[in-house]
Amino acid sequence: MKRKNTDPFRALFNLLRTGNRYTRLTGARNAFEFKVVVRKLGADIFMMALGVLSAGFGLKSFLLSANFLDGGATGIALLISELSNIKLPLLLVSVNIPFILLGYRIISPQFALRTTICIVSLALCVAFFPYPPVPQDKLLVSLFGGFFLGAGTGLAVRGGAVIDGTEVLAIAMSKKSWLTIGDVIMVINVLVFSLCAWLISVEKAMYAMLTYLSAAKTVDYIIEGIEEYMGVTIISVKSERIRMMIIEKLGRGITVYNGERGFGKSGEKLYDLKILYTIITRLEISKLKLEINKIDPNAFMVMTSVKDIKGGMIKKRRHK
Repeated sequence: MKRKNTDPFRALFNLLRTGNRYTRLTGARNAFEFKVVVRKLGADIFMMALGVLSAGFGLKSFLLSANFLDGGATGIALLISELSNIKLPLLLVSVNIPFILLGYRIISPQFALRTTICIVSLALCVAFFPYPPVPQDKLLVSLFGGFFLGAGTGLAVRGGAVIDGTEVLAIAMSKKSWLTIGDVIMVINVLVFSLCAWLISVEKAMYAMLTYLSAAKTVDYIIEGIEEYMGVTIISVKSERIRMMIIEKLGRGITVYNGERGFGKSGEKLYDLKILYTIITRLEISKLKLEINKIDPNAFMVMTSVKDIKGGMIKKRRHK
């Protein structure tokens, strides 16, 4: 029988060697996590800075120069500034203070801090940044002012903050009522535009609505992406051929689930089958349907809109 080694010095040496290895592994993991966090923070700061500059350009060069309005908290600040002698930079901060405090309560302190930085920076840009002058055509001012405002809002959201605090109010009210976030934002903007039509003019209210629609669509493009994706679930008895077609002809990644057929058109018995799931763009839907019909006209497909994706085979791969 082999005698167990009871040398205390050797045991201490082995313990230290194991501990050093664990320390090195832990240190490497912590260093990697630190790099990921720093990289993400840097990207967020860049997005917020770019968003503030874009929103400031839309406000100062377009809307302020033509005395136009917008929706949301920015629209409220513009409306008050139009009816009083209070400077817009001060109103941008003061109007959003209640929304920042609400965001601190219902979302997170980090979100409130980032939003505060963005709103204060936007006020400083409007007050001091020398934005270039633009043509004063009313339609162009309304459309492009909304575009740059929406781009700024979308970039700030991607950086983990907001420039317009009404979205925070919409989240809070949707949690305590049957209204959705979109419903609350719509009600707020209807009130802003109605006050604009009543207190200033119907023409300015109409241009404000056009500005808001342009901004809202731009926000959707910035947050969700210009190239909209669709998630497609495919159930077919010829799943293997469809899987190879998606990989070879469309160049897309695919996930395969194990499933069981529950009911058939002709009363078939239950049997196992493969369920396919893939992500494609809207422009590829027609081609996918055509190729699947060539393989199995009776294939069952479910398509859902995908807001955002990360990782995996998002981009197409070319096959030789």
